[in-house]
Amino acid sequence: MRLVVKVGTSTLAHSTGRLNIRRVEELCKVLSDIKNAGHEVILVSSGAIGMGMGKLGLTRKGADMPTKQAAAAVGQCELMYTYDKLFAEYNHTAAQILITGDDVDHEDRRANFQNTLFRLLELGALPIVNENDTVSTQEIEIGDNDTLAAIVSVCVQADMLVLLTDIDGLYTADPHKDPDAELIRVVEELTPEVIALGGGAGSSLGTGGMATKLHAAQIATEKGIDMQITNGSRPLDLYDIIDGKIVGTLFRGK
Repeated sequence: MRLVVKVGTSTLAHSTGRLNIRRVEELCKVLSDIKNAGHEVILVSSGAIGMGMGKLGLTRKGADMPTKQAAAAVGQCELMYTYDKLFAEYNHTAAQILITGDDVDHEDRRANFQNTLFRLLELGALPIVNENDTVSTQEIEIGDNDTLAAIVSVCVQADMLVLLTDIDGLYTADPHKDPDAELIRVVEELTPEVIALGGGAGSSLGTGGMATKLHAAQIATEKGIDMQITNGSRPLDLYDIIDGKIVGTLFRGK
């Protein structure tokens, strides 16, 4: 299986913006084991801005674009240092790829991006992709890392896209506000009614929300790629997903 896993800031970091060390360690261990089993893994990782803010003692609220870009520069160093160290403990080589919207919109640059990803997979490396927030002039230029993960999935013709977030999946209503909200296990088609279930932005540290995840589902499923949304606090659930089980909400590819 060729698996693309997107991990959000809310999964990687505490509310302070500081790294959630225990969770990141478990995630890297599970992904390494999945690679050991013969699967190909690409990680799309948020967290640079949030971690940079935490390390600089800043809050995201009210921060202007240069401050966010500066925070991304600081946070990306910590993020990749951590990934490199943890994956190396399990004898896997991490590779960093930072892209902007132009890299996927421009035909030649998109082809270069695809070629690099395929060669890294051939070489047995574990690509870690993030938007280059330090130079992107819109937050985030591509839209968000959910969309980026879907674009990456299409580029590499992935078998499955998994979005790890701070909620178990797609609900019939906002579970934080409605105690009767029910988890939707399978979405066969992204109807207007399903799209309407998407809300606004997610955590204060991140830029995504359910709306961006549904947009990612549209991109992936239109190309025949299955996508699951599940809770990132349980990295071990990735084993079940690899085994074909529905852990959160499964969006079936067309």
